[in-house]
Amino acid sequence: MNFASSVLFCDEATFSREGVFNTHNAHMWALNNPHSTRPRTMQQRFTVNVWAGIVGNSLLCPYILPPLLDSHKYIVFLQEVLPELLTDVPAPIRCRLWFQQDGAPSHYARHVREHLDRTFPNRWIGRGGSVAWLPRSPDLSLWIFFSGVL
Repeated sequence: MNFASSVLFCDEATFSREGVFNTHNAHMWALNNPHSTRPRTMQQRFTVNVWAGIVGNSLLCPYILPPLLDSHKYIVFLQEVLPELLTDVPAPIRCRLWFQQDGAPSHYARHVREHLDRTFPNRWIGRGGSVAWLPRSPDLSLWIFFSGVL
C-alpha cells in the first residue's frame, strides 16, 4: 500500500445562500432604466459549515459543523464525531491511518494538538504536527508531494 492511501484528507468549507457573485459576468439589458441594479441580500441570511474527508477508497460522509468553529467545538468533533465516521473505513486502514488537516486557527489550539498526538502518535499532518502543513499551501499539496506527481 502507498502512503497516500492511508491518509485521511479532510477539510471544512462554509456555504451561504449568497454564494460568490462576479459582477463582470452579469449584464442587465433594459429599455427604461439603463442603471439597473441586482438585489444582493436575502430575507434570511444563513451559512452552513461542512466537513468531509476521504481516505483510500472511502468517502467520509459530509458532517455539518457549527457555523463559527472554534477549537472547543472542533475537539468535540474529533473526540465524538470522527470515531463514528471512521467506523465504515476498513480496519487495516484505520490501524495505519494518518490524519491531515490544514493550518486553521481552530486546528492549532494546544488541546487539539495534544489530542491528535494521543490519537495519531507521529501520524498526523498539520500545523504543529509530526509532518508540518506548509503555510499558505493549497489543499492536498502534501499528497501531491508524497505521491510523486510533481
